[in-house]
Amino acid sequence: MSPCAGTRRITSLLAVAVLVLGGAGCATVPSGGQVVSGKPAERAERVDDPYVRLIPVKPRPEWGPAQIVSGFLSASASFDDGHKVAKQYLSGQTSWNPGLRPFVTVLAGRITDPHVIKSSGNQATVRVTGEELGTITADGQYTASPKALDATFQLSRTPQGVWRITGLPGDDKAGLLLTKDDVERAMRTVNLYFFAPDRRTLVPNGIFLPVVNRQTLPTQLVQALLAGPTSWLNGAVDTAFPEGTRLRRGVRIDKDVATVDLTGQARGGDVERMSAQLSWTMRQLSEIKSWRLSIEGRTVAPDGADAAQSVNGWEGNSPDGQVPTGGVQQSAYVVGPSGFLGTLESDRAQPVVTGAAGRLSRPTVAPDHQEFAGLSADESQVLVAAPVTGQPAPRVLLTARPGAHFTAPTWSHDGTLWVVETKKDESSLWVRKRGRPPVRAAHWGLGGREVLAFRVARDGVRAAVIARVDGRPQVQVGRIVQAAGGALDVGSFLPVSSELQDAVDLAWRDYGTLAVLGRAKRDSQTLPFLMPISGSAITSLGVGSLGEPRTIAAAPGAPILIGTRSSGRDQVCRQRSPSNSYSAWICPTPAKDPAYPG
Repeated sequence: MSPCAGTRRITSLLAVAVLVLGGAGCATVPSGGQVVSGKPAERAERVDDPYVRLIPVKPRPEWGPAQIVSGFLSASASFDDGHKVAKQYLSGQTSWNPGLRPFVTVLAGRITDPHVIKSSGNQATVRVTGEELGTITADGQYTASPKALDATFQLSRTPQGVWRITGLPGDDKAGLLLTKDDVERAMRTVNLYFFAPDRRTLVPNGIFLPVVNRQTLPTQLVQALLAGPTSWLNGAVDTAFPEGTRLRRGVRIDKDVATVDLTGQARGGDVERMSAQLSWTMRQLSEIKSWRLSIEGRTVAPDGADAAQSVNGWEGNSPDGQVPTGGVQQSAYVVGPSGFLGTLESDRAQPVVTGAAGRLSRPTVAPDHQEFAGLSADESQVLVAAPVTGQPAPRVLLTARPGAHFTAPTWSHDGTLWVVETKKDESSLWVRKRGRPPVRAAHWGLGGREVLAFRVARDGVRAAVIARVDGRPQVQVGRIVQAAGGALDVGSFLPVSSELQDAVDLAWRDYGTLAVLGRAKRDSQTLPFLMPISGSAITSLGVGSLGEPRTIAAAPGAPILIGTRSSGRDQVCRQRSPSNSYSAWICPTPAKDPAYPG
């Protein structure tokens, strides 16, 4: 039994749980906000783990109105046979068909005390109350909305003398009322992949997908991809599949080769781009090693490619961009003790930029290494300089208004520079495309918040921030929409996790994980954590003393670096064995402000 399945118990006496093979990795209802992306494919939860399947109980003739409602709520947690058993609790005139992708209200725990608040002859009203955590929409998007649940069911006695439900909360548009445990048992978080505006970089879109049975999961996954992105990413990403494209038949798997047969609309799509989306999406299914694309039953393949494509192909479309391979690591930059910008080589800072430009605070180098940006010592100015060598003259790009300051600058893969100007309860996002003057983002979703850190993901579509909410720093993720005419809409920020009570700095470790400096509720010191943006549990990183951690740097396949101050000295720390997340921290480099390009 999987670790997640093994800890769950179905507490209702009206349902029976049995273990069946062929389930998926555990889905976790996020502790903070909205699911915006899952984990990277190489660490994704595999869909081979056993899962707990609910065997619903049919209504019994002697049950009263409250028991009927309890039985219905328990039975509706089973997705087998189109909720066939749950529908037996309804009167013949009640229309309710949640389908395979229902709207779900997620509750903290099972409703244990439905009670009759009105009864007259053959009519009754049953009230249920509970704690609502959030909702999952029909497209699989979870959004936190903590509040009290108060709902009523209408029932009547049939001519046969048994009670049945005649009215549901929300009437015929009602979805499902499921507990957090129900969701974790019956649904799985999976990634769908869509294209960023550059038409090359893929962006993961994490959704909750009900698991009906293991054999239909590949078909469900491809159908979800063809349906398009969730409402959260809609408008920020694009798909290569022409409108109306559907599966002609279910995804068939012969040994480890899958066949995806699409309708004729797919002829208008780009075969290479459609293949990239399908390969990245289906690689989450471990039984599929390669696959074939067909349109109206005829096999098609990208130019120069075999008909059977590997699911691990199309690495050039990775959400993390071009990740170094073969043991090659990205070079980190630091500010050396004598005031220079240098590369970190064998724990030593090697100067590359000296003079005034080498003394910038929080410097960050563009992804193409053509220029770099940083802050003045008091964080009131943003400066840029080029080239990343010698003694270039820094140029003032922005000056903050009185009482405001700037966050550390960040780059997107196209060479665009981003920085937030902020003060208490106020912030503005500045964007500078290369060769153009900086402009304020047309729409900035955190205008009424103080922002402590801002980092654009390598896909250029998502951004992570630390914003002050109700006096406490909170890690959030938002999306970037490039509207017609070039205007930017950067918003829809939602919390990632509620496990940290303080946060100082963050960086994107990879497309599904943030490296965060913060303090958990149980800690008295600021420590490094890995935070999946899917909302799954955070994990601490490394052991040992770090002094006063101030900044953190991360990149795919590269060691996480921490800029700290200890005994009055600036130091850059790394783990002794970076491949081991529990390895001890060591601080061998006298320097500060570590950063990877981008």
